[in-house]
Amino acid sequence: MTVRRVRASGARVFVALCLAVVPPLAAAQQPLRVQLDAPESARPLLERHLRILNRSDQTLPAERADRIALARRARREVAELLATEGYFSPEVRLDREDEDDWKLTVVPGTPAKVVAVDVQFAGALAGEGEALAARRAQHRNAWSLAAGQVFRQSAWDDAKRRLLDEVASRDYAAARIADSRAEVDPDAATVRLAVTVDSGPPFFLGPIEVSGLKSLPANLVERFSRLQPGRPFNQDELLALQGTLQNVPQFASVVVDVERDPALAAAVPVRVQVSEARSRQLGFGAGYSSNTGFRGEISWRDVNLFGRGWELVSALRVEQLRQSLFADVFLPPAAAGHRDSVGAAAERSSVEGLTLTTQAVGVARTNARATAGGTIDTRLALRMQQEERKLDGGDTTRRKALTLNWSWTRRMVDDTLDPRRGDVLQLEIGGGSRALLSDQNFMRLYGRYVRYVPAAGRDVLILRAEAGTTLAKSRDGVPQDFLFRTGGTQTVRGYAYQSLGVQEADAIVGGRYLAVASAEYVHWFRPQWGAAAFIDAGDAADDRDIFELKKGYGVGARWKSPAGPLALDLAWGQAERRMRLHLGIAIAF
Repeated sequence: MTVRRVRASGARVFVALCLAVVPPLAAAQQPLRVQLDAPESARPLLERHLRILNRSDQTLPAERADRIALARRARREVAELLATEGYFSPEVRLDREDEDDWKLTVVPGTPAKVVAVDVQFAGALAGEGEALAARRAQHRNAWSLAAGQVFRQSAWDDAKRRLLDEVASRDYAAARIADSRAEVDPDAATVRLAVTVDSGPPFFLGPIEVSGLKSLPANLVERFSRLQPGRPFNQDELLALQGTLQNVPQFASVVVDVERDPALAAAVPVRVQVSEARSRQLGFGAGYSSNTGFRGEISWRDVNLFGRGWELVSALRVEQLRQSLFADVFLPPAAAGHRDSVGAAAERSSVEGLTLTTQAVGVARTNARATAGGTIDTRLALRMQQEERKLDGGDTTRRKALTLNWSWTRRMVDDTLDPRRGDVLQLEIGGGSRALLSDQNFMRLYGRYVRYVPAAGRDVLILRAEAGTTLAKSRDGVPQDFLFRTGGTQTVRGYAYQSLGVQEADAIVGGRYLAVASAEYVHWFRPQWGAAAFIDAGDAADDRDIFELKKGYGVGARWKSPAGPLALDLAWGQAERRMRLHLGIAIAF
């Protein structure tokens, strides 16, 4: 039995084959036409890479020695190619069929299987202690090319790469493959694998070193970073910082890494290379919503306001039923992780006989954090607003309020733009007091829950519920933002936008109570196209005794646009006994 040892540190496995020399060829130079006779397990590989099959301009050499060399080279290439797929004892023949044609016959033989794997460690990871022993066992258990599998060069290379990546991704940034061997026994068709990873010393984070900044503040990157000097190196934390910075509008591109030099292990600098984005941007937009009609928009954005890295977002939006002008300034995150903002807005709307004109200024503090499988966003806002309310067939009144508002949103979905599994929960509480610049004492409580349940194939069942109440003696003096109206797209379909509420004069105004429930089934018959069936029920009222759920049901079409599934729904409003068409984006809120 012949055992051949092959050192395979990223290189191919080479096996020498001794075959008979082909008979002499004709002296005249002829086109070389070769027919391949090989099983399907080997044919695609040989047809793709074997040079004697892939050179249409190749001619038969005139000299006998050159012909022999050509045949030997073909056999050698076959052996080398098959060895990468675990065939170490192939039979190869090159025979002359007739005057112009040749036949290459390949019998790959039995593929070699892995019979033993020995994964060893050197460096700090090879030290004493239960934690290190457990981590070594974890890496050994994760080895992908296990005993019993067919040996392939690509799988061997991939297993070593994965092992090295796993070791180097946490603590041991300078880890390397110190030795690797694949011992092949071609007669027994077996392979014994051995690999040693030298972890090197454990790495600890040092200061952040930023390059590429030109006009932005020098400390802007640190404001978004949660890395702490002295913490053990963790590649996932570096990638998280890189992902965070890539979503920051001030940067066009970001690369975060460390130099993997063992001499720097005690305090390795975190190198952040950035490219600044264009700071100012003028935008134009247009659209349509079945709720508020056609829309045009002009926006202005400056992500380096006053050269301090502040972000200004402002826009003038004109819709058929609503017009608004707003400007918000967002400050970079603070060390504690929250982000502050200040803003002002003016809005005028005319919906269901109620014309509202509102001006407001406010400050807010938001905090976003990742959790296992999702995110949690919180927002605390202080807002001073003034409202003018004009009713068709009624009086014009003015109201003012200083309100404190808190919201909490948890998103646990598989895809924010196209959810199919998971849920979203939103809770809000806010209110004002007559003792603090408000016309009325009130408190608003609101909750919304959406559940996404995978169904047969690519289908999804969407369940939605909303509930709210405003605690106050009456709705008089309470701003409309703190009361409830419903109806329209993404609420109760089959009814006009905000048409379900309290009748006052010839208008529909907000009430103190809200309840909405919805069930929708979406069938995706093509990757981008689907159909939906749904039933909605809900109402807003000022008295629980007269509260009555209005039902709407219908069918719709779905198209997966870049912004999320676009929904076009045709719904029947049972209470009004009429059909309505609704258009909107069906995404998780």
